[in-house]
Amino acid sequence: MISNLVLQNTIEGLKAITKVELMVCGLDGKVTASTYDSSLITEEDISSFADSQAESQEMKGSQLFKIYDDYQLEYILVITGQAEDVYMIGKMVVFQIQTLLVAYKERFDKDNFIKNLLLDNLLLVDIYNRAKKLHIETNARRVVFILETSQGKDYSTLEGVKNVFAGKSGDFITAVDEKSIIVIKELEESDGTPELEKIARSILNVLSPEESDDVHVAYGTIIHELREVSRSYKEARMALDVGKIFFGDQDVIAYSSLGIGRLIYQLPIPLCKMFIKEIFENKSPDDFDEETITTINKFFENSLNVSETSRQLYIHRNTLVYRLDKLQKSTGLDLRVFEDAITFKIALMVVQYMKYMETLDY
Repeated sequence: MISNLVLQNTIEGLKAITKVELMVCGLDGKVTASTYDSSLITEEDISSFADSQAESQEMKGSQLFKIYDDYQLEYILVITGQAEDVYMIGKMVVFQIQTLLVAYKERFDKDNFIKNLLLDNLLLVDIYNRAKKLHIETNARRVVFILETSQGKDYSTLEGVKNVFAGKSGDFITAVDEKSIIVIKELEESDGTPELEKIARSILNVLSPEESDDVHVAYGTIIHELREVSRSYKEARMALDVGKIFFGDQDVIAYSSLGIGRLIYQLPIPLCKMFIKEIFENKSPDDFDEETITTINKFFENSLNVSETSRQLYIHRNTLVYRLDKLQKSTGLDLRVFEDAITFKIALMVVQYMKYMETLDY
């Protein structure tokens, strides 16, 4: 069903061309869209004509026409005048609105199909049968992007994203929840990671600087068949979540760049708690003071280089060694030893993951 606003804009455009007054009514006689105020044709007149067998009828200086949507009577068109050219104009307007109904119905069906495809709600045979009916290419390189804002999506953001990809019939823009906008982008054979990053940035640029705070775009891996769209969507969704936990300073995150964060994200919480207890016993990284946390992070940033870390912290090398020795005594892990450093780094990431999951529970 097309909106009343679309109908109103359509008949106003047709009036500008034909110079005749037009009115579209529902089957109950109530006006849906009109270019003039008419008190001659009543709701009873419209209802009576809708119940009749006639396809068109002259009445009170106007002509009435039936408008169908796939053989189902949908609207009644009222056009002023009784001359032969007015009849011809009426038939043209009916044809235009019926074509509009078909186009909007196909658009709705496509959007519904894409949503079910993303959520993996379709059987394989249904995917190919419906794609053929909707003229959607089944074998094409595609990737799924998700734009998520902290305030949720609004109409202007959705339309802005649609404008970025306007005129590209192989692209689909939709939404399956209140916070995110999903883009299924068809790619060229030569498109790779650099092009995906550019596309992600173009999506981000839809938002104004004031709206761009706490906004993230994530994308999955490139797929080659329509049935794999749900996989790319799930990857993008995971990238979005993992990015919030481990890459909070990045506004664009790719599934292929998640690294060990992807593995940690899939660990059950009881196993995480057991691991942290084994590493820190009755302690937690939350118990470390700010100086210790800063030292640890800087040490990891400089690839366990004592000299460079002490230089960047503006402390003597021996002071850094003292702090590392102190940390070793309290945790049993020596960050100067690669194996211990890896264990400690993973433990910190697991704690980050557990904290994030706790926020979802509230």
